[in-house]
Order: sequence, then C-alpha cells, then structure tokens
Amino acid sequence: MSAVQLFDHLWQDYITRLCPSADKVHQLLQENEPLINDHIALRTFRSPQLGLEVLMQPFLAEGYQVGGEYRFVAKKLYARHLQHPDPKLPKVFISELLVGELSMPAQKLIHQLLDSVPQVTVPSFLWQGRPWSLTYTDYQILAAESEYAGWLAAHGYGANHFTVSVNQLRAFEEVTQVNAHLRSHGFAINEAGGEVKGSPEVLLEQSSTLADKVEVSFDDVTAMIPGGFYEFAKRYVMSDGNLYQGFVEASADKIFESTHRQ
Repeated sequence: MSAVQLFDHLWQDYITRLCPSADKVHQLLQENEPLINDHIALRTFRSPQLGLEVLMQPFLAEGYQVGGEYRFVAKKLYARHLQHPDPKLPKVFISELLVGELSMPAQKLIHQLLDSVPQVTVPSFLWQGRPWSLTYTDYQILAAESEYAGWLAAHGYGANHFTVSVNQLRAFEEVTQVNAHLRSHGFAINEAGGEVKGSPEVLLEQSSTLADKVEVSFDDVTAMIPGGFYEFAKRYVMSDGNLYQGFVEASADKIFESTHRQ
C-alpha cells in the first residue's frame, strides 16, 4: 500500500468517525489548488504489541524517516515525528502514553485492553478504530486520570487530526486570520495556551478547532464524547533558507488539549 493510499484511508476514517466537521473546514479553506496537509497525528499506548514502534512501520516501509522526538512530562507522553524526502507527503506525528507512569488501577485497565487484542494486521489497524471492548465507566475512570488515555481507550486507532498548511493559503497569511474565518462560521478554537501556539521565533505557529463531539458505542451505553479536530500550521524559514520541519513541545502540549472534555 502506497503512502498516498495510507493517507486516503486515514482521511476517510477521520471525516467519517472522528471529525465529521473536517469536511466543512476543508471546504471553507479550499482554494484553486488541493489543500496541503502539513501533518497528521496518531495516538497509542506504549506496549510491545501496539506501541509507537509498531505504528511507525507502515510509514517507514514507504520511505519515511524519524525527524525528531519529544517528551511531554506532565501528560506522560513520548512522541516522534516522521517525514518523507518528498515534501508533498505529510509529516506523521506519533505519540504514545507511558502507561507505566500511571496509577496501578489505570495500568491494570489499559493492560486488560491491550491483552484482549489479537495479532494486528498492518497497516489497516491504523484506521480500525477501537480493537477492544470498553465500558463507559472504564472510559470515565481513565479519562479522569489522563484525558489522552480516555480518548484512546474510547476511539482506538485513527488520525486524531489532519493539519492545513497555512503557508499555502492565499486568502489568509496569518493563523489568526484562519481562526477568525472559522469562528465566523461557527467553529470553536482551542484557546489553551492562547489561540495561537508558538511564534515566528520558534519557527512554527499552530492553532486548532476544538474536537467534534461524536457518538461512541460502549459496551453498556452510547455516549457523546470528544472525537477529532482540525489543526492549522504556519512554518517559518530557517537560517539555511528551508522551512522548519519539526514541532515545538510547548505548543504541541496545548494542541493535545483540543480533545479534552469541556
């Protein structure tokens, strides 16, 4: 399966299951040329069977390389971003929850989920959704300790966001202008850490919508919980004349909060 096919599958799952409003955002920002996707983000639990190393493999097989690594101490996360020699292909930001740093009850719950998963099929598990059974009560227990853990337990695997490259847009030069345009059409912007995360000084500015509320079927009930969101990124030129391709930990930390329960 080619990299383009991988992203097509991820996009279809994203707009169908996790972030239906993304299709409208796409239409609001679409110009003459197809929108450039700066990056997507995937989430997982650190584990031998489904950890970051496993999620990386389908992308590495298509020529992607590790571009950087990041640590989010407060959220107990580790992440890497992958990038491709072809600049037209989006970067992939993969994070994993450091399960061993959670409380013992949360660890036990997560290990029960992971142990129930049969051998994964690569690469389709990347958009397979939740591969385990989960009650709403257990979702709430995990989310109370880690919003990330609750989100991942409830939704499973899929892109929690795609990202429009603001550099490409002709109608808007600044991230704030994109935010204002979306607000005028009824979208809420994640204001954790400010509506724009980052600055020209750190070579990257980012913003995002708040996650859609989507219906999820648990073992015991069906509930509306935060799903996916849409991000917007503006990159700045480095001293060597190339656009910065990495990520800023302080900014990404607040982008994670787009999926927090309000």
